[in-house]
Amino acid sequence: MEYIFTERAHLMCPNMCFGIVMCINAELDESRIADTVKCMSSAHPFIRALISHDEKENRFFYDVKDVSQAEISICSVNDPNTDSPEIIDEFERITSRDPDLFKEGMLKISVWPSGAKTIVLMVFHHLLADGRGALELSKEFADYYVLGKQPVYAEEKLISSVAEFPENSRLPFISRLLVNRANRQWKKENKRLSFEDYHRFADDHIKTDKVKHNLSVLQISETNDIAEKCRTEGVTVNDYLLAKLFTEDKIKRIVMAMDIRKALKCYNPGAMGNYSTAFSVEINSFDDDIFTMAKQVHEKVRQITARPSSLYLVLQCYVALDPGMLDAAMMASRGRFESKAAGFIGKNFFHMDRSEGYSITNLGKTESDVIEDAYFIPPASPAMKKTLGVLTLNGKMRICTSER
Repeated sequence: MEYIFTERAHLMCPNMCFGIVMCINAELDESRIADTVKCMSSAHPFIRALISHDEKENRFFYDVKDVSQAEISICSVNDPNTDSPEIIDEFERITSRDPDLFKEGMLKISVWPSGAKTIVLMVFHHLLADGRGALELSKEFADYYVLGKQPVYAEEKLISSVAEFPENSRLPFISRLLVNRANRQWKKENKRLSFEDYHRFADDHIKTDKVKHNLSVLQISETNDIAEKCRTEGVTVNDYLLAKLFTEDKIKRIVMAMDIRKALKCYNPGAMGNYSTAFSVEINSFDDDIFTMAKQVHEKVRQITARPSSLYLVLQCYVALDPGMLDAAMMASRGRFESKAAGFIGKNFFHMDRSEGYSITNLGKTESDVIEDAYFIPPASPAMKKTLGVLTLNGKMRICTSER
């Protein structure tokens, strides 16, 4: 049994779903889709899981069942392509309500026939996987659907304690002081937010918290040109993308996600769960030249990733905070749950009181013989005004924006 630990930050927080869209080089075969999902759920137990609660300990856990909990929808629109608006429409339909994870699974799949190809939308709850894990699962899905390649069983093994992190990554003194004070205040308040109360709030919140999704496509020649210029200037493509967002939106702070699988002893290759961290990149000054900005970003990222106390900061916060207070942070920051302690954490640590942040999640560059095109629809965290989801497949980059 795997208990929710650092993943708990995604439990009682609206808009924690994201998507992978892909065009697979094989005709639609409904029975083959069902067989593929069954095979994937055997290899990845969390696809068979609902969320359950240990009332006495106030701990949530992945309750793995015997059969897949994934939902499959065969869509009626014929011959869409990867970039057709119907795909985004379907994602928005699926995410137009808060899922009741005690009664429904964390993966929903919609498929369309497209001539000799199949369009697949996979919608993940963040409790099932992070973006990198979702991408790898999507590639496994396509490999089995087209080639019959069996996915390798991966026992789920999540981050379970602070011991998983480097010794020198503990919270800075001031952060520890504030967390400990909030924890003591939370215990004095003697409150608990139930999932049922959160779920009612989230359903209402999502109805009015409208998120728009826009997709842009950079062809292979454009992507290669950017990559070559970045190599010449000594920066990464991700540095360039952050610099472009800084410049175009005139902002000074962007939250960036980073994969830390290779640094975690608990990670089993192929396992579902969350094995990433996030940190803020702040700039000191603007410049009209995008690569001058990119170099500034590059140095900032280098400094942060070289300091475990900065790189693991958000995860260390999740670990140090009372879990019940973490549950209530979002609602309390919006004045929908009475708790000074949770409200302080939601507002000052996670900026959930208003949607003003900017973030980017880049799933990197990958290749596939069986997937023709793909893109990543990022989650729309309540703290964010705008989030960029980036994926480069077979040399073509697609950027999907979730924006309020």
